[in-house]
Amino acid sequence: MPYSPFRSPRTAHSLVEWPVPELPDIIAYIEALDTKVVGQPIEGIRISSPFVLRSVDPPVNEAIGKQVRDLRRLGKRIVFDLEDDLFIVIHLIIAGRFHWKNSSPKPNKQTLALFNFPSGTLALTEAGSKRRASMHVVRGEAALSAHNPGGLEVLESDLGSFRAALTRENHTLKRALTDPHLFSGIGNAYSDEILHAAGLSPLKLTNRMDDSEIERLYEAAQNTLRSWLEKLRAEARQSFPEKVTAFRPEMAVHGRYRRPCPKCATPVQRIAYAENEANYCPTCQTGGRLLADRSLSRLLKEDWPRTIEELERRRSKL
Repeated sequence: MPYSPFRSPRTAHSLVEWPVPELPDIIAYIEALDTKVVGQPIEGIRISSPFVLRSVDPPVNEAIGKQVRDLRRLGKRIVFDLEDDLFIVIHLIIAGRFHWKNSSPKPNKQTLALFNFPSGTLALTEAGSKRRASMHVVRGEAALSAHNPGGLEVLESDLGSFRAALTRENHTLKRALTDPHLFSGIGNAYSDEILHAAGLSPLKLTNRMDDSEIERLYEAAQNTLRSWLEKLRAEARQSFPEKVTAFRPEMAVHGRYRRPCPKCATPVQRIAYAENEANYCPTCQTGGRLLADRSLSRLLKEDWPRTIEELERRRSKL
């Protein structure tokens, strides 16, 4: 059946089935793991999927017996800082997840790797059929830095550095916020929430931003990330974050297609591209105008509804 902008979404939340863990999720993982593995030696590593390990030198077995000195975040990557200047870099990508078990579990079809510690076992899993999550073992800070995309750490930035990163290249706001070379750790979910909080269109171009809009976006990014970080930290203090998801009922627009905006009650809309999407409120962010992605605009041409009112009228006739 061809796509129709008037049909109900194929899932209750989003076109993206598995949300990418982003900055608040990664920090929650790190802080939950800190009390379990820092200061502990890795007693064993079992690689269940040959696709997850993307490096060969140094060999993964060299990490066995090494104590975890610290945990770090590089963008959306989690880094295990080991003795002897070794690092394990894990990128969960889309469907990768961590699970903590008090005993060593048997691998299943989703298991990518198991890390045994005296206190329990950390399982790295990936849902779905595609294997995208990755693990690298590297030696030295120079080799580790090669895995850092270099985006700005928003929570550590001031307005000037935020403005510089935002305006370095001319992109849509959605693309700019999710570019790991510009901003660290922000992905599909939190970019939607930031833009809604700022009242800005996801398709507004960065070179057309005035000073007041940039300041509004900066404050929205700071407040949104801090707010969600505190929520996820509080949850992680209660139990290990086993079910990381970006589809949360408290969110304003992300994963809430056709549900009411919490500010104005307008049905949330979305545009889809590749495996991503942008969720937005037409009233709060685009002056009542509906955004059309390129493929739908070419398909529907002049039939594409321009406003939320026109869209709802057409739906009522179906």
